[in-house]
Amino acid sequence: QVQLVESGGGLVQAGGSLRLSCAASGRTFSNYAMGWFRQAPGKEREFVAAISWNGGTTYYQDSVKGRFSISRDSAKNTVDLQMNSLKPEDTAVYYCAAHDSSGSIYRVTTYGYWGQGTQVTVSS
Repeated sequence: QVQLVESGGGLVQAGGSLRLSCAASGRTFSNYAMGWFRQAPGKEREFVAAISWNGGTTYYQDSVKGRFSISRDSAKNTVDLQMNSLKPEDTAVYYCAAHDSSGSIYRVTTYGYWGQGTQVTVSS
C-alpha cells in the first residue's frame, strides 16, 4: 500500500502561483512514476502532469506546458507541482497518484493509489 497526502492548495488570483506537495508513505515510493490529476465540478478527472520513477522524464497536459512544473524528491518521498501563471480554468481539486501499472501514464485507470485531493481556486 501507498498512502498519499496532498497539501498546498488554496485561493489565488489569476496570474498567481501555487505549489502543491504530495507526501508518500508505505511501499517504496521510488518504485513508482507519480502523477497529478485534477477534477473540476461536473467534469471528468484529467491528467495534468507526471514524472518517471527516477525523475528523468516528465509529462504534461498541453494546457499547462510552460506554466506547471513537476518534481520529486525521493529522499523526502515527496512529489511537487509548481503552478505559475494560473488561470481561472485551472480551478479544480488536484489529486496526487502513484502509477502502478504498465499502461499509459496519461490515463486515470493506470494509477492505483490516490490522495484525498486539495482544492485550487483561481479567481479572475
